[in-house]
Amino acid sequence: MIIQFEQEIEEAQKEAIISKVKGLKYKPTEVKTQKGDYLIGTGKKDFDIRSIGYMDGIKDIHIVSDDYKLVSKKWKVNPTVIDLGDGIVIEEGGFQIMAGPCSIEGEDQIRKTIAHLKSQGISIMRGGVYKPRSSPYAFRGLGIDGLKLWYELAKEAGMKIITEVMQVSQIAEMDPYVDIYQVGARNTQNFNLLDELGKGTDKPVMIKRGISGTIDELLSSAEYVFSGGNERLLLCERGIRTYEKATRNTMDLNAVAVLKEKTHLPVIADPSHGIGLRNHVEPIALASIMAGADGVIFESHEIPEEAYSDGQQTLNFSESNRLIERMRKTFELRKSF
Repeated sequence: MIIQFEQEIEEAQKEAIISKVKGLKYKPTEVKTQKGDYLIGTGKKDFDIRSIGYMDGIKDIHIVSDDYKLVSKKWKVNPTVIDLGDGIVIEEGGFQIMAGPCSIEGEDQIRKTIAHLKSQGISIMRGGVYKPRSSPYAFRGLGIDGLKLWYELAKEAGMKIITEVMQVSQIAEMDPYVDIYQVGARNTQNFNLLDELGKGTDKPVMIKRGISGTIDELLSSAEYVFSGGNERLLLCERGIRTYEKATRNTMDLNAVAVLKEKTHLPVIADPSHGIGLRNHVEPIALASIMAGADGVIFESHEIPEEAYSDGQQTLNFSESNRLIERMRKTFELRKSF
């Protein structure tokens, strides 16, 4: 069950509710976030919701059978809205585009990318300063100094940034320079990191689906962050590893539609990693929009062949311009249905 407490609940009222939940043979866990105070009750015994719903101090109560409860649509009908400030919002019924290089490489690259994105009306730039690479000898990012430089240049241009955090120790130093944290596919079940992103920051967190992760596992990862105290969450379908060798990953468009049904959180599609081939990023991006994605994140670089990482799946600026135009047309088509 999920109980939402009244904002001005008295401590005695809260203790009485917790005692009642225990009496039903349910384990109570209190969760406090930026937006609310909740009590999660876990158990298997059937009970009449009216036996507790009448109690003083309860704003709302729902029975949620899913293992993931706070991120479930079964209790929160209204979709979560991620407001980044300056009129930049990620929400159901809207469509946000996030674009930029796989890796932040230096000041010149940052300035050129910002100019490119600004010319297309894009307000969120993606990029990596900490890179979890398959090879220890590959470029692994510019680190905190690169993030500080990028943040200042983006701030001057009125842009928000999304970047990956890899470990707990990075959160505190990154926090002043991040608008959205990204949890990459390799860290989707790094539960210590997820816990700390719940407790240690109020910044939005976008969680990518694990390399071979299920939809329910992605939702459970989001539950970790929410239960830690941060309900500013986004989910990202970025393809999964299958037996298919023709593409880097297999983009699971089914997941976009299923996630929209299961959760109130915004759903973002990543076609760059989803297919891993530059020539096929566009059709997968457009298909993701028609499947219901609330936004698309993709990789763009002035000269992909010279990119420090993932050049094979990165669009050049001309290709990026075309994709952005076609994505907006596709979104307008979706709205017309």
